[in-house]
Amino acid sequence: MPLAFFDLDNTLIRRQSVLAPVAEQFCATYGLDADAVPHIADAFRERTGRAVFARLRSEYGLADQVTGLWAWYVDAIAAAIACPAPVLDGLQQLRDRGWTVAVVTNGATDIQTAKLRSTGIDQVIDAVIISEDIGVRKPDPAIFRAAAALCGQPLAGGWMTGDNPDTDISGAHDVGLRTIWIAAGRTWTHHAPPAEHAVDDALAAITHLFML
Repeated sequence: MPLAFFDLDNTLIRRQSVLAPVAEQFCATYGLDADAVPHIADAFRERTGRAVFARLRSEYGLADQVTGLWAWYVDAIAAAIACPAPVLDGLQQLRDRGWTVAVVTNGATDIQTAKLRSTGIDQVIDAVIISEDIGVRKPDPAIFRAAAALCGQPLAGGWMTGDNPDTDISGAHDVGLRTIWIAAGRTWTHHAPPAEHAVDDALAAITHLFML
């Protein structure tokens, strides 16, 4: 059975679109002025983890411990994120057509797992590989090989869909996967070879796989 790997953030779900609303909730919850929202949203933007909340706690003199702040964020993001119903249906249809479908994502295990559960993605895929679980991040070839091993399938003939030119597309090319780039209106400017196919969103990527 062919493999279909998907990135999670900004591929199957639109993480960036909920950061400002979650930052607003954070400020309201912890008594911060509204003018702190842009800074908080920027802090959430890339590789959010406990270290980010340690910094924010120090900057704003927050009384709550880092573990509590992080737990609040995990719950808030999971509640705010959604996966479009046609994408969920498309993932299931891929499986019905004989594909083995897996999410291969960088990030902390607790928050990525919370997103998968809250969106229902965990119900329509065969496997999940999260970087924190195995100690390597995309584009390291080891994470793709670990995902294939978990699925019990060879990498040969498989596809990777993602939004990041380096971690998703170049990383997948390095292990022989074919790729679909979620361009979302962007032009390919990366130094490495482009993806075999570029689309606007995950549903278009799934539709392309249907035609193979």
